[in-house]
Amino acid sequence: MAIKKKVTILVALGTVVVIGGYLLGGGTLERLKFTGTLFSGAEQYESFARVKEFMPVSKMTAAPVATALPLDLSKGKLPKDFEYDGQRVSTETFLAETDTSALIIVKNGEMVFEEYWLSGGQQVNWLSMSVAKSFISTAIGIAVDDGLIDINKPVTFYLPSLNGSAYEGVKIKDVLQMSSGAAWNEDYTDPNSDVNRMGQSLAFGNPLEDFIKDMDREFEPGTVNRYNSADTQVLGMLLTAATGQPIYQYMQDKLWDPLGMESNAYWIIDDSGMEMAFGGLNATARDYAKLGELMLRKGQWNGVQIVSDSWVDQATTPDAPHIQPGVNTEFPLGYGYQWWIPETQEGEYLAIGVYNQFIYVNPAHNLVVVKLSAYSDYATSNDESAYREIESIEFFRAINAIYIDI
Repeated sequence: MAIKKKVTILVALGTVVVIGGYLLGGGTLERLKFTGTLFSGAEQYESFARVKEFMPVSKMTAAPVATALPLDLSKGKLPKDFEYDGQRVSTETFLAETDTSALIIVKNGEMVFEEYWLSGGQQVNWLSMSVAKSFISTAIGIAVDDGLIDINKPVTFYLPSLNGSAYEGVKIKDVLQMSSGAAWNEDYTDPNSDVNRMGQSLAFGNPLEDFIKDMDREFEPGTVNRYNSADTQVLGMLLTAATGQPIYQYMQDKLWDPLGMESNAYWIIDDSGMEMAFGGLNATARDYAKLGELMLRKGQWNGVQIVSDSWVDQATTPDAPHIQPGVNTEFPLGYGYQWWIPETQEGEYLAIGVYNQFIYVNPAHNLVVVKLSAYSDYATSNDESAYREIESIEFFRAINAIYIDI
């Protein structure tokens, strides 16, 4: 696969996103370099593969009995091209232009395609960005099954420290659906956006919770879907409060080990030791694929119900008018419990992270696709060409089309 020409534009340190702001706290040259180039057009694939080397992290270890998905790469193939916006798009060009590092296809529970480029690799931990949100959702579902969380209760039932904030009295379900009503701006390149200010707060050593306590409400909870990374951070705080365990430990016991994850994984943590629930997971492509496969199997793995089938259905089904596909003018996909849902006749849903990280699930055809990337042009302008997320969905659908008969 051809590699794009490296861009070396730097942006001011004040225009970074949350992770960039956090990295400033370390003071090292490498962290400053990473911070200064985010969303500037600079290549990021070397950094995304090495986050655990220059950031503080908590660790989940490979499962004691680690198992790989069945493998038959003789069936592996990709579409030569696919249609998007009335044009034929070359698959090779698309993968190169979006700085794809890993691509895995799982069909009928069997891995039929696995390829790595750039700094990707079978043992490489890759920064998930917001794909982490879907892992948090699944862990919340397990805690619900365990009787530790009731999503119809207000989040402040478990987190009284958030009384007086935007989250006071807000149902956990509304937070899961990014409908908390909190005032929020998730513009990655705006130095005054909330997501950037939260990062700056972290850079000064303040816990994430302190920033969230100061957030205000804008909408009636449960009425407006607004993408808000703070909502997921609240869910992470909730998970810790309700289970009495840090995220990495609860997820190790309830998800990582039962799924037989093959590799260690790492969570970025703040100065208080709290995980960045909204985007800080670093795992391998194979282990990301297992979450998609677990969801496809309605929460069951090797005869064990890890998370209930009812949770899987609820998490991937928009059940209110304001979270239906096409309603949100900022992004055409619908929303479940930290999963994206396109307009679909096949029950498709996705975990999506900035820089083009994806777990795509098509239940109708028993298909899971993982695409890890470091799309360096991401968010460098305000049109779809600088995001390519809807285009990626059409790529995944083209993959599905050539595997239908397998």
